[in-house]
Amino acid sequence: MENPDIIFGKNSVMEALISGKREINKIIISKNIHTDSKINKIKELAQQKGIVFQFAAKEKFQAYNEYNHQGIIASISPVKYVDLEEFINTPRNHNASVVILDGVEDSHNLGAIIRTCVCAGVDGIIIPSRRNVQVNSVVEKTSAGAINHISIIKVNSPVSAVQTLKDNNWWIIATDASAKDNYYDVKYNDMNFGIIMGAEHSGVSKSLLKASDFVVKIPMQNNFNSLNVSNALSAIIFEALRQKLSNKP
Repeated sequence: MENPDIIFGKNSVMEALISGKREINKIIISKNIHTDSKINKIKELAQQKGIVFQFAAKEKFQAYNEYNHQGIIASISPVKYVDLEEFINTPRNHNASVVILDGVEDSHNLGAIIRTCVCAGVDGIIIPSRRNVQVNSVVEKTSAGAINHISIIKVNSPVSAVQTLKDNNWWIIATDASAKDNYYDVKYNDMNFGIIMGAEHSGVSKSLLKASDFVVKIPMQNNFNSLNVSNALSAIIFEALRQKLSNKP
């Protein structure tokens, strides 16, 4: 049975890199195989294209033993990622919005986030190439097809991406449970804005909090702070949509 998320074998991975027709999330190479000219070429091409590659123990490949993987696999995305500069420079007749994810690890959460963003009219979603789930078939299915209606931007450094946005007249809003301001105190309709959402267990990283223009929280009662990241985003992004619609003439 074919796996829609994985390319197996040296020749297949190299061909995918050379052709550029498949969007590669990450390449995994077994620590137990000998490096040869093909492996070196794959690493070289991956570096040129900014694709993450990593070495893993043979146990990582056990789930794929039915395939002739030759100690190398590449995970692929069902959608084409959009370049950040291209996204920023896209002409729009409205203030734009983007959601920036920082450490979301669950495919179902990412799929739900994408679906929420499309429903609320968000223009794009930024995901890091490391320490964050990438777009795969589970994400595609969970999003109910929404991934085809929004720009998905993959970046190597979220901090650099945030700085690029700020340099282009975007305002950055981070979420943090200990923030003083509530999410509904921000006037979203007056600016291009990005909202940073972190994972439940770790939240938004200190470097991204420091780079943000606003830090907001969702007020909680009963000292019970366990909103799922997709639920938390829904509260914030639909407040932004409420403000936008209420300001229409």
